[in-house]
Amino acid sequence: MNKKIVVTGLGTTNPLGGDVESTWRALLAGESGISTIDAPWVEKYDLPVTFAGQAKVRPEEVLTRIEVKRHDPSAQLALVAAREAWADAGAPEVEPERLGVDFATGIGGVWTLFDSYDALRDRGVRRVMPLTVPMLMANASAATISLEFKARAFARTVLSACASSTESLVNAWEHLQLGLADVVIAGGTESTIHPLPLAAFANMKALSKRNDDPQAASRPLDVHRNGFVMGEGAAVLVLETEEHAKARGARIHAELTGGAVTADAYHITAPDPEGHGAARAVEAALEQAGETPADVAHINLHATSTPIGDIAEYKALHSVLGDALDGIPVAATKGNTGHLLGGTGTLEALFTVKALEERRTPPLINLDEQDPETPFLAPTGQPYALPAQGELFAISNSFGFGGHNAVVGLRTA
Repeated sequence: MNKKIVVTGLGTTNPLGGDVESTWRALLAGESGISTIDAPWVEKYDLPVTFAGQAKVRPEEVLTRIEVKRHDPSAQLALVAAREAWADAGAPEVEPERLGVDFATGIGGVWTLFDSYDALRDRGVRRVMPLTVPMLMANASAATISLEFKARAFARTVLSACASSTESLVNAWEHLQLGLADVVIAGGTESTIHPLPLAAFANMKALSKRNDDPQAASRPLDVHRNGFVMGEGAAVLVLETEEHAKARGARIHAELTGGAVTADAYHITAPDPEGHGAARAVEAALEQAGETPADVAHINLHATSTPIGDIAEYKALHSVLGDALDGIPVAATKGNTGHLLGGTGTLEALFTVKALEERRTPPLINLDEQDPETPFLAPTGQPYALPAQGELFAISNSFGFGGHNAVVGLRTA
């Protein structure tokens, strides 16, 4: 496996913005995309958490009425992000049999599933939509993107909780290396701001309950962090072999150097407190890229703002990078966006691409008192300048329920 795999297209819609440009601008400015949920069901169910990272631009504002009617919100968001990424890549001319889709979600069509059950229970069998199953199935987003762009090489779906879409990037890199496609549309999506997931996550004490101050609720690395904030959105990278990209004169954003996937086999929800599985993924990603700890210029942390998760991530990184970690500026962007579950990995890989391109990292927000157990170099207030010259290498981490760990490496073009 020695092909160079490059990123030629970027697309997203999320709590900070409806496209890459507005999202990145908001991220650099230290804005928060977290807000109170304005829906009658919050009061109806007396939810203990009343806020989330809601998509700033609703997909129904962008898509046609028919597209909205035929797709679950998770697939709607995926389609919006994929169209932007494809256009950004220059709408490459590629044989359908050489175009693949590697996509991901953590849960899938939550809204379709529960809305359809409500229709069955309250109004009877005839009120259940005929398209219910293709809308709620977890592979719906991959299938929708495959249909949209006539991708016939493959359309695969990863479901590994919050590590899902980082794993989809690893898979895409491998599929391109194996010659299964020349171009792959890769990414992830999630739309689970629904009363049942909110109630369930809250009852397991995973969510912050700062209802009086939503924008300050997600506070990675802060000593007063008390849980993550639910977010929704999608992000997509168009990936291709460097040979294919150069042959068509494509602009190259960055190189995807590959990545690694491991498992903790420790607990269904809690990470290994020592971060052993995560450390193995980081180490393997470095080895695959041919980089050393001293070469790492930036890290986008998984950093969900949970008390134990942030500490386990620090331990994992320190065990691999040692003292080099002290000088590596990190980003913890869930403070801005909330946690997009299955969509979060690709969104944060996209942020990492932008950081390498512009040679500056976004500042952390809501970091008022850094936890001494997570002593990262965590710039606040202003973007942090990376070296202006030379090659830069960065990693982006994702970890999920079930003990899933996924890490990708990225390098300046």
